[in-house]
Amino acid sequence: MKPMCKTWISSRKTDAVFMSIIMEQKRILVVDDERDLCDILLFNLRAAGYQAQAAYSAEEALRQDLSTYDLLLLDVMMPGMSGFELAERLKAEGQTRHIPLIFLTAKDTEDDTLLGFSLGADDYVTKPFSVREVMARVNVVLSRGRNAESEKLAYEGLVIDTGSKTVTIDSEQIAFTRTEYELLKLLMKHRGKVFTRQQMLEMVWPHDVIVTERTVDVNIARLRKKLNRYASCLVSRTGFGYSFETKAL
Repeated sequence: MKPMCKTWISSRKTDAVFMSIIMEQKRILVVDDERDLCDILLFNLRAAGYQAQAAYSAEEALRQDLSTYDLLLLDVMMPGMSGFELAERLKAEGQTRHIPLIFLTAKDTEDDTLLGFSLGADDYVTKPFSVREVMARVNVVLSRGRNAESEKLAYEGLVIDTGSKTVTIDSEQIAFTRTEYELLKLLMKHRGKVFTRQQMLEMVWPHDVIVTERTVDVNIARLRKKLNRYASCLVSRTGFGYSFETKAL
């Protein structure tokens, strides 16, 4: 049997803290073949004010209208389609590519973690975990969307719309993972400023997620491929980090 979680039900004090936060009835789907674990997560998510449902396989999740959810919690190792495969399909579809994803999995190697983030995960939690930890990470991921100001960042034909969370190049919408989107937004918002890899990890990835600086390089490389003629705007400063510079064109 796969390991589940360290804490079965969060404390009343923890529930009270999360109940005090305005959740705006965010909808969360838990996708995991461990029914007991799903029950635990659903209990705590609902106690925190979220609308939470469960699907016990990736195939069952795909039978739902996933575009109506604000967050998905995905197991990786499931019979049939894996959580990684499901994430890849979601990020390939226009209606679901911007839905935040948190992987909940026993696969805890560095390669597994990097693969999860390269597929667009917003967080990666390894089992066994505490419910309090998961709840904290859920709140962090969802709060990013609530606190974001709607604005447009543009350079010539490259435009980021922070309200719709979209990136267009010459009026054509390009598919970006959430991590790629956040990195590009950070660099475009502070043109000419050089960010170290560590700074980007701290500003884009959750603070309690342990990933290496190589993760930044992987995402920058993916960004450059998608930016086409604007790829040269992402400038690497050897020994320092990256910046967005318009003079590079």
